[in-house]
Amino acid sequence: MDDEEAIIEGLKATVPWERFKCKVVGTATNGKDGLELIHKHKPDIVLTDIKMPYLNGLEMLKEIIGEYPNMKVIVLSGYRDFSYAQSAIRLGVLRYLLKPSKMSEIYEALNAAMLKLSGVPQDPNQDIQEEEEETEGNFIVSRAIKYIHEHYSEKLTLQQLADYLYVSTWHLCRVLKKSTNMNFVDILNNIRIEYAKKFLKETNLKVYEISHRVGYSDIAYFSKVFRSVTGMSPKQFRERA
Repeated sequence: MDDEEAIIEGLKATVPWERFKCKVVGTATNGKDGLELIHKHKPDIVLTDIKMPYLNGLEMLKEIIGEYPNMKVIVLSGYRDFSYAQSAIRLGVLRYLLKPSKMSEIYEALNAAMLKLSGVPQDPNQDIQEEEEETEGNFIVSRAIKYIHEHYSEKLTLQQLADYLYVSTWHLCRVLKKSTNMNFVDILNNIRIEYAKKFLKETNLKVYEISHRVGYSDIAYFSKVFRSVTGMSPKQFRERA
């Protein structure tokens, strides 16, 4: 269950439920309707958000955990406050996933639920998982590179980029490294130096002006980075160009 219909439909359509020996028996957009559906169908697994109208996820969980002790609950939440996760864990939630969740995280949670219920893990096709993760990673990296090109002159941080992409800094670092074999700082520096080289070749701006224009407030640091990337100082590059 989730408070966003688009996410509900997305989960119904994209998760290979049959591979986990599962079937979606009902969906709801608020806690009150969700509770009624749970009482009606008595599902083995419940996916729920925390933030929902009428009855939030934690309140709903308090109602059902005591009544259905063998039910496995997976939370998909936008709340990053650890206190919510602690509350959910105390109530017996199997997994607490932060949105936007990767499909591999959802698969792992479902696999864990099936293992708890039957003692036999249902392992989905590994190739499909890897292909989906690669597609997701390539999409994140392409958007990240585009954003850096658009904001290279600003005081850009990894956290700012991760927030823009709606991913964790850890996940962003992982996909950047896997796709480019570079970390965020290296990518940012390389892009900034490419623009600096362009300014050195095509304008009469002074080196310190170019330094500021490409995002470096310290000209000494700019010169150091420029040399590490190109093998020469900005002045030498301009002379050769």
